[in-house]
Amino acid sequence: MSLSEIKSRIAAAEAAAGRPSGSVELIAVSKVQPNDRVAAVLEKGHRVFGENRVQEAAAKWPDFRARFEGVQLHLIGPLQTNKARQAMELVDAIHSVDRPKLAQTIARLAQELGHCPRLFIQVNTGAEEQKAGILPGEADAFVAECRGLDLPIEGLMCIPPVEEEASLHFALLAKIAERNGLAGLSMGMSGDFEKAIAFGATHLRVGSAIFGERSPSA
Repeated sequence: MSLSEIKSRIAAAEAAAGRPSGSVELIAVSKVQPNDRVAAVLEKGHRVFGENRVQEAAAKWPDFRARFEGVQLHLIGPLQTNKARQAMELVDAIHSVDRPKLAQTIARLAQELGHCPRLFIQVNTGAEEQKAGILPGEADAFVAECRGLDLPIEGLMCIPPVEEEASLHFALLAKIAERNGLAGLSMGMSGDFEKAIAFGATHLRVGSAIFGERSPSA
């Protein structure tokens, strides 16, 4: 599927949900994608990308940013505290704030660096043991803790369990965000982004539908 087709489907889903055109930001997930595929999307004018790992982002994006103006980079994967400084110097947004220790580290580094990326709290809506994220029942308290640290929390992020109906998780995330006064909802991927838009997604993380299947050896 082409980038233009994805954007057309997003526009149609926005209209179907009664939302303004352009209310949803498309993050092209370029993790484990060869540089020629990423360059092709950049050359089409897209400028918002997502990476899973700080090391890969650091290896890939300085060169691309030197070649293409206006790139925004989002970290959408797990962040280790010992990689937080590097991440904060590299990315514009972090979607995986998922535990108090990381929040405290980001707050300390924000004071040292004098800036902080936009932040999303990852909520483990399916309470999956193998998945990172704050549990739904603990989300309100964690939002309050992050605000107490003066962190710029923009919204929430979730990755629904693959075997469950995604809409249930999108609805849950939207409810938690609403009661905490958060406008940002990072939810929806290649297979379910239209459902996510219907439930209020503001940021979509779409990879394979734009780039093709990932090739970890690339």
